[in-house]
Amino acid sequence: MVKKFSMLALAGLIALPAVASASGGANANDLERKIEELSLQLDQLKAQMAEEGVGAVSKADFDDLADTVSDMEERSDSWDLAARIKFYGDFRARMDYYRAEGVSGTTYKNDINWTNRFRLNMRVKATENVEFKARLAMYKAWGMQTPATNDISPFVGGQYPLFDGNTTRSVSDSALYVDRAFVNWNNIGGNPLWFSIGRRPTTDGPPAELRMGTDHRLATPSLYMDWPFDGISMGYAYRWGSEAMGTGRVRFCYGRGFENGLQSDDSQNRLADTDFAGLSWDVMKKGNRFAYLQSFMAFNVFNYPAFSSDLVNAFAPDMFGPQLNVGNILHTSAVYEDKFGDVDIFGVAGWSMTDPSENGMFNDLVGMGAAQQMSAMGLSPAMIQGALAQMGMGDAEITPHTDSEDGYSVYLGARYNIDSVGLKLGAEWNYGSEYWISMSPGHDDFYASKLATRGHVFEVYGIYDLPTGEAISKYAKTFIRFGYQRYEYDYSGSMDWNMRPYDLDDEAYMAALNSQGMDPVDSADQVYLTFEAFF
Repeated sequence: MVKKFSMLALAGLIALPAVASASGGANANDLERKIEELSLQLDQLKAQMAEEGVGAVSKADFDDLADTVSDMEERSDSWDLAARIKFYGDFRARMDYYRAEGVSGTTYKNDINWTNRFRLNMRVKATENVEFKARLAMYKAWGMQTPATNDISPFVGGQYPLFDGNTTRSVSDSALYVDRAFVNWNNIGGNPLWFSIGRRPTTDGPPAELRMGTDHRLATPSLYMDWPFDGISMGYAYRWGSEAMGTGRVRFCYGRGFENGLQSDDSQNRLADTDFAGLSWDVMKKGNRFAYLQSFMAFNVFNYPAFSSDLVNAFAPDMFGPQLNVGNILHTSAVYEDKFGDVDIFGVAGWSMTDPSENGMFNDLVGMGAAQQMSAMGLSPAMIQGALAQMGMGDAEITPHTDSEDGYSVYLGARYNIDSVGLKLGAEWNYGSEYWISMSPGHDDFYASKLATRGHVFEVYGIYDLPTGEAISKYAKTFIRFGYQRYEYDYSGSMDWNMRPYDLDDEAYMAALNSQGMDPVDSADQVYLTFEAFF
């Protein structure tokens, strides 16, 4: 009996290094506890050998076991250096069909577009209260390896070139880019306070986890703020006095959306950096019930950022005019999530307000362009307004639009969970008003952010958990996701604060835009199918 016991102990010791490095979850306390247990077992064996004689277990086996325990004690610190680092990730293959109808009647479509997305997460504790988290991401189209600095690649997954606010979220090449990287200092001074700095977890916020099938919160802000950026946050966690209210957290957040670099004092178009600052508040969290509120200001907003495309940057002044700061944007949104039986529900409301500079926001580019041409012909402002009125554009503006404008959005959804067969069926609807601004360049809708739409979007989807056997990793999840989106636009320029949101039913303005080579999308249909594995 003693010999059998000692061999099992020896086998356990030999397996310790493999368990420590493979699990990613072992720590120094666990290893020390196991070593203490085995040391105790050695003492028991030694006592039994003295009582029963060496016939119960050989002296050589005992010495080997003792040497192994001693060696384990010396190496436990080294094991911890590896065991405390956790790696996990996910892979997604996605197929999209997209068809859009322009106001001119032109059809735009991509029958089948395949993409691969791979993300690798890392989490490691440096001290008891300091941890580092990171995520690398690759996102590319099948059959394409165009570098992100080329002007073609950014347009595969949309109509906006790559910049800091959509890198890793838009189709690019097969390189791994830093999607998230930040350090958290928790439990400051023994209090429920924390400080965090780095590239923020600010994409796929609530309620995106329902549609994306992860069922756990993926980001700090709501989905209306879907913008990868660098910054800091300071937070405080608390408990409500009522058990039904659960817990809450409130954070002050600051970030940089655009860094303009070194400039001279006499620069004619000197730009200020674009910064974000505001509050992010988990009002309450109890089980599946969650209430959230956020409010922030985007300061010194740019008319267009520094694109990753060298070619686009070379022609940007001709394409978009000089790069300017155009004012500030105040943004507030609220999220409520709950579950009743097998049904998850959510409701989201958003409000945006512009505070333009003298350069204006929501400028009437049609009116200003026509005024520039007529002014060159010698017409006075009054004559220009009269001519525009005769053309059916009596409300045209020929100077920058410096009035503050309010926009709002509503987003509702529900998901029915059929756990017995691993199927989830959901439906969502969102509406954006004429001047609504969604800060969502990092959206996951492939071509156009549905939450930025000035109009309606309807979506139905399904998630099916594949029967792939017992989970090996605690992160394991494998499913297919399929869905259909219907976009119905009321106004042009979704997510753009530069150009006036033109009514798509206004024939005069639509004709003017078409004559300038612009064809706003009137409606669009998108079908998607994904295969996703988390590991």
